[in-house]
Amino acid sequence: MFKTFLRIYKYQQFHINILSIFINPFYFIRKGLYQGIRQYAPMLKGRIMDFGCGSKPYRDLFTVDHYIGVDIEVSGHSHDKEEIDVYYDGKTIPFENNYFDGVFSSEVFEHIFNLDQILSEIHRVLKPGATALFTIPFVWDEHEIPYDYGRYASFGIRHMLEQKGFEILNLDKSTHFLEVWFQLWNLYLHNLIFTKNKYVNIFLNLIFIFPFTLIGIILTNILPKQRGLYHNSIVFARKK
Repeated sequence: MFKTFLRIYKYQQFHINILSIFINPFYFIRKGLYQGIRQYAPMLKGRIMDFGCGSKPYRDLFTVDHYIGVDIEVSGHSHDKEEIDVYYDGKTIPFENNYFDGVFSSEVFEHIFNLDQILSEIHRVLKPGATALFTIPFVWDEHEIPYDYGRYASFGIRHMLEQKGFEILNLDKSTHFLEVWFQLWNLYLHNLIFTKNKYVNIFLNLIFIFPFTLIGIILTNILPKQRGLYHNSIVFARKK
């Protein structure tokens, strides 16, 4: 029973559902990411690279021939619960030119100091016409310290990708002003009161965070939406 519950709890952390409203302190930002990735994932086919894959939380959204997770081995960071197929050295992706039919990378670019070089590498290992799905944060707190190097507005990420030989097919902003406001408040409470015990955290979420999540859901569906402040850019692109 406990194993089943833990499996459900872990799944809803990234695959947002009704249960997430009650027990997920990151409901708004994760909902925006999940909906955006789910929209574009079916457009990637063939041999896909999940760059910065970690535990591959969105793997089941992709129906592809080969799904290869690539990540960097970081000293002092446990990779025990991650599903990395191939490690790279932070500079060169260890695949030949024109190898992949597509690439997926979610919430990774902010952790890359030499992003210009890595975008060139991603472009190199993609076949001409290959598709790319990236999610990039704009508003979020520092995390995975000290490996947090930047935030990118939609215009900045569009410019960077186009300069590296990508054609932007769609660029969406996930969440809007009010959702960001409620999510940042919930993040503040999470950082203030949460413990290392999952069961205690679920109880704390129900008492302290769920009410604000519910109020946020109601108000964000009633009041006008402003898109100038948002959590993430979701980019669907193609290698020229």
